Amino acid sequence: MAYEVTATRKRPATFSELQGQEFVVSTINNALNNERIAHAYLFSGPRGVGKTSAARILAKSLNCEEGQSDTPCGVCSNCQSIARGNSLDVIEIDGASNTSVNDIRTIKEEVLFAPNSSKYKVYIIDEVHMLSNSAFNALLKTIEEPPPYVVFVFATTEIQKVPATIRSRCQQFNFRLISVEKLKEILIGTAEETGITAEDEALFWIAKEATGSLRDAYTLFDQVVSFSGNEITMEKIRSKLGITGVDRVDAIAEEMARENTRRVLELTDEVLMGGVSIDQLVMDFTAYFRSILFIKNNILKESLVGSNPSRFSKTVVEQFSGAQVEYAIELLFKLYKDLKFSLNQRFELELAFSRLSSLCSYISPNEILRKIEEIRNEIKSGHLSVSEEKADSLPHTETEEAISPEIRDRIIQSLRKNKLALSSALEKAVSWSLKGSILQLTFDSTYSGNAVKSDLKSVREKTSEVLDESIDIEISIINPDRDGNSDLDENIELVKRVFRGEIVNGD
Repeated sequence: MAYEVTATRKRPATFSELQGQEFVVSTINNALNNERIAHAYLFSGPRGVGKTSAARILAKSLNCEEGQSDTPCGVCSNCQSIARGNSLDVIEIDGASNTSVNDIRTIKEEVLFAPNSSKYKVYIIDEVHMLSNSAFNALLKTIEEPPPYVVFVFATTEIQKVPATIRSRCQQFNFRLISVEKLKEILIGTAEETGITAEDEALFWIAKEATGSLRDAYTLFDQVVSFSGNEITMEKIRSKLGITGVDRVDAIAEEMARENTRRVLELTDEVLMGGVSIDQLVMDFTAYFRSILFIKNNILKESLVGSNPSRFSKTVVEQFSGAQVEYAIELLFKLYKDLKFSLNQRFELELAFSRLSSLCSYISPNEILRKIEEIRNEIKSGHLSVSEEKADSLPHTETEEAISPEIRDRIIQSLRKNKLALSSALEKAVSWSLKGSILQLTFDSTYSGNAVKSDLKSVREKTSEVLDESIDIEISIINPDRDGNSDLDENIELVKRVFRGEIVNGD
């Protein structure tokens, strides 16, 4: 194959060599082979994924002296001049530097002249979204009715900034980020072809750091080769680039899980003294806890987790809850922002890591609200339970058990048939608790408490009958009335209920 090589980086010479953009490649190849050429193309997508390379390949494919095809020869004078960037018929323009309407007017004048030695005159405008509105308006007429020998190829990382009037007149191709697996595969091939031995982990790290950009992957690969020689290892990358590494982050996170603040701060000092910057350490820990969160959610894909899931400490994964891991990530994000305005970045880092050493004790607001709601429901139903651990710590006396509302209602209703006043007074009890064989009734009204005291026998008999065991009754009154007004009110209320009447004169 014909390759253009810069250091260890290869530029694709044909569409079949354009990596990670299968849809774009197949569509343009079909158009070339069927001679269905558009006069304007719009290539959009993230940086470093092959937009400009695809534009140059298209220019070669259209102007190759061997004839138009998806596999330009790469050796004819047209292919060679386009590869070198000095072809008179392939004009590359940086949209970020040539934004004015005058620059576009120059293009409008030039397109009137036929190609010098090629079939097509190809204009490649990179970062086209940077053109001014007046420049776009000037360009609009040209791409709407271009001469038959002119082809425009626009490239942009921000397609939303390109006016709809321009987009609608172009064939649009969306270039995608390249997966970590694909980037690693490409780097393996590059290493083999250049005679470089490389650890699998090291190439995976380079592919991951490239974040989907093939150009960034090659650039980082070249940088690593420059200090690694013919053998790339993760240890060399860590020492030269100041990378913490999963193992060292794992060791510190394990001590956080054990709530060993002293050891956390000691290990942090060792990492910083090894040349890792504070910013880098915060980013490494943020990525680490993100990986832990993925693992806890059973997401084990290596490209998403950032490393082989087996390399992460089981202690950390099991010890922290999902809410605690999310809190750790939030704390690290805040730390990274605060570092920009910090009086002492190291103090900020140590404070945050000290707090992370208490991460196991963190309870999220949602968990607190959920627990409060559970306790509230238990109180309402009369089934408030005490955990076994707490129960063991209480004095070993007879257990006090709340009477359920259903049983209370059965006792009151059975008394209502023959003792209406007694049942009405019994309804005023603010708590019913059974302590062994003693039913303790608590009232906040002297009148109601005394009314029940006056007929304890009936209450005892009905309660024993309902609970199917011998029960004694104890009455207690909290906040007893200091005057007779409430007793009078109780009597009035009772009369109203018995006779279903209303007070017509309160005097």
